[in-house]
Amino acid sequence: MEFRLLGTVGVATETGELPLGPAKRRSLLAALLLRPNTAVPLDQLIDALWPEGPPARARTVTQGHVSRLRALLAQGGADEWGVRLVTRGDAYVLEMPESLLDAHRFDELVRLAHEQRSPDDAAALLREALSLWRGPALVGVATGGPLRVAADGLEQARISAVEQLARTYSEFGDHARAAALLHAEAVAHPMRESLAAALMRSLYRAGRQSDAIDQYHRTRTLLADELGVDPGPALREAYAEILAGDGPGAPPAKPGPPTAPEAPAPQPVRATAPDGPDLLPRPPRGFVGRDRELAALDAASGPEHAVTVLTGPAGVGKTAAALHWAHTVRDRYDGVLFADLRGFSDDDGSGDSAPETADVLREFLIALGVPARDLPETPGALAAAYRTRTERHRHLVVLDNARTAAQVRPLLPAGPGSAAVVTSRLRLDGLAVSELARTVALGVLDPAGSAALLAAATGAAGRLAAEPEAAARLTELCAGLPLALRVVAARVNARPEWPLSGLADELADEQRRLALLDVDDTGVAAALRLTLRTLPEDARLLFHRLGVLPGPDLDRYAAAALTGRSQEAAAALDRLAGAHLITEPTPGRYLMHDLVRLYARGLARADDTEATDEALVRLLDHYVRTALLAASVTEPDDRPCCVLPADIRPDLGRPALTDRAAGLAWYAVERENLVAAAVAAHAAGHDDRAWRLAVLQWPYVVGYVRDDWVPLMEQGLAAAQRLDDPDAESRVRALYGWVLTEEGRLTQAIEQLERAPELAARAGDTSSEATALVNLAVALDRDGGPSTASLAHVVRAAELARATDDILTELLALEHRSRQLLATGDHAAVLDCTERGLTLPGASAEGLAPLRQILLRIARGAALHALGREAEALDCLREAHDEAVKRGFEDGIRKAKAQLERIGSETATER
Repeated sequence: MEFRLLGTVGVATETGELPLGPAKRRSLLAALLLRPNTAVPLDQLIDALWPEGPPARARTVTQGHVSRLRALLAQGGADEWGVRLVTRGDAYVLEMPESLLDAHRFDELVRLAHEQRSPDDAAALLREALSLWRGPALVGVATGGPLRVAADGLEQARISAVEQLARTYSEFGDHARAAALLHAEAVAHPMRESLAAALMRSLYRAGRQSDAIDQYHRTRTLLADELGVDPGPALREAYAEILAGDGPGAPPAKPGPPTAPEAPAPQPVRATAPDGPDLLPRPPRGFVGRDRELAALDAASGPEHAVTVLTGPAGVGKTAAALHWAHTVRDRYDGVLFADLRGFSDDDGSGDSAPETADVLREFLIALGVPARDLPETPGALAAAYRTRTERHRHLVVLDNARTAAQVRPLLPAGPGSAAVVTSRLRLDGLAVSELARTVALGVLDPAGSAALLAAATGAAGRLAAEPEAAARLTELCAGLPLALRVVAARVNARPEWPLSGLADELADEQRRLALLDVDDTGVAAALRLTLRTLPEDARLLFHRLGVLPGPDLDRYAAAALTGRSQEAAAALDRLAGAHLITEPTPGRYLMHDLVRLYARGLARADDTEATDEALVRLLDHYVRTALLAASVTEPDDRPCCVLPADIRPDLGRPALTDRAAGLAWYAVERENLVAAAVAAHAAGHDDRAWRLAVLQWPYVVGYVRDDWVPLMEQGLAAAQRLDDPDAESRVRALYGWVLTEEGRLTQAIEQLERAPELAARAGDTSSEATALVNLAVALDRDGGPSTASLAHVVRAAELARATDDILTELLALEHRSRQLLATGDHAAVLDCTERGLTLPGASAEGLAPLRQILLRIARGAALHALGREAEALDCLREAHDEAVKRGFEDGIRKAKAQLERIGSETATER
């Protein structure tokens, strides 16, 4: 796992980049990574996310992003790398080994370079440090405020490392290399005088005195024009040294090959023989980025008879990437062949259907010099002639828009050193088997690449720069899809008088977005429709049902619930992933690109309403059933907080959750899906599912109580009230009130909790009544300290729990009662209370029960100390501390340690 700040903010895992989503979530991650292993207050995170000023629900939105980020990290295997995003009061800490952060490794390498005696060793370390940069720092985050300041600081550190590397080159006399390195930075930072001075010295020592003097005058003029100042001491000293011809360090280098860093990179020159075929279309216009994928194409085309499949979703720019790469390497081959196989064309009688393989072979043979009259008749003979014509030469063959491996195989060149690049929306795994083809996946563009493509396609950099926020919204709404960005660029160019903000507002309407992203016969919806047509019925059905999916992602069990076909779900998911209609960012988890999701929703709206509603109910029931299982393995001592709905749909499969860790991991991964499912259930009138989806998350709510659970609780309460179900309402109010208590909103908490016990009693649920009484007592005590009423509530709760043999709720009541008794100074009663809790039979080795017993031990230790029984108190507290450490119970560790330190301090004072 690698965390990245030096370029686009992201998290790389063994299975690929984590899909972080919107800029606000990247901004949150960046703010935490800039201070790893340090508590970052929520208010500071809000400032980072909204430098222009936070909206009304900034805290809620930020907490939601924290929750989703925690789930994404869990999906990426964060636990295996020692990475945890934890809550500390009103702050968050990203606990992690700092070696996983590229910015930390950069600093370490630069520091090590400073310590080297050998210039060669120092240069190697600095080059390694600078290789960690993949563009400007903190790309994809909020463009102002604290993150902008941090990005500027990182950039200054990078430039300092570049200057240090240039000095190191000069130490062993490679002044030309130092000059080339510094020139690129001086162009990017023309008013940084230290860069200009270092470049002048390197140019002079490389034998380019006139260039060094010209650099001085250009910088001096720029400083005067832009800032109205004269050159500083560093620049003047370098100029004086050059004029005097006696600057420190090595003398001018011996004449060698001249370097011209200011010259543009040379364009590839075609070296193809005059009679060699060249069917390559013109290079794509406005092509940007894709350095990683182009490098992968280079690497994959090395072996003899190399076949590479460039694959990706519709509209992602596969053809453009293949053509751009082919134009850059065409001089390596004796000839270049190209064919559009139109595997995803709309066969509507217009003549644009996929060509026959024999027709492509005829076209290739004619290009290879075979007269038309000599062409064989049969497909087999054509293929044999093609193999003969290509077996003695190096050819590059580009086969665009392929649909099947069978289309491709006869068109592959036979000559050693030849290469073929195949583009397809499908993975074409058959080519990997038969031809040992390598796959290069092309994904959507990152925010920087999207902005660059929009600027290149519009040719209106000034217009985009004049409305940076609107331009950023346009690129965000296109979600990195090049086809969408090009369509938006066409609309921008067609409406020169429109403000970009107006176009962005139009595009923000989800109901119209896909329609706006169509121009003539080109558009996102058309491309997706053609992709979907190529798939079998089970995959098409699942795609239609994905329009019902309320959450961001799903697994094969959710897919089975949506379609009602458990046996076909995994295969259908694989087919959709193979066609890039969904992606698999982590093993077994699938999600859709934003524009693909809009298309699926449109299909679902057009489908039979009864069928889509039934699909939603099956999905809701899958979540309810699995959440009930997760609660049972996470808290085995607790009673189920609800029963299954009377009309629950059949079980079509669910994950095997066998222990507490598995249960909590499922909650973390599914958090956003469960919240979205509860909202969708209530909106569709399935309130019996909506309230269950709220309360069934209680084990995870307990662990992360400050992660913005209030909207979910409000949803669950509305559903319970609409059902007029006292049992449901009491359970939701009890949990809702506890969340509000932990958030410090005590008036609202008490308002919810005062009604919960009576509702539970009316429903006849004793355990639920006991829980509600404890939660009410906690809120009352925090609002004004222990009172007669709150003490009575806890005593009553313990009695009710004991009568129903509800161990977990009785422990909860005893734990709180021990705190009340400590506060009132009744230490003997604390011993009686804790003795009961610590000897309760049947408490599980997992879950909340042992954690509550740790807190009881801490209370007992405090009471023993107050009674003067020091040795017993220390033994009790040490046992609690050790048990808390063993279980990773942070609250228990902190409280036990505080009591032990208090006793130690008092003992030292007495001495």
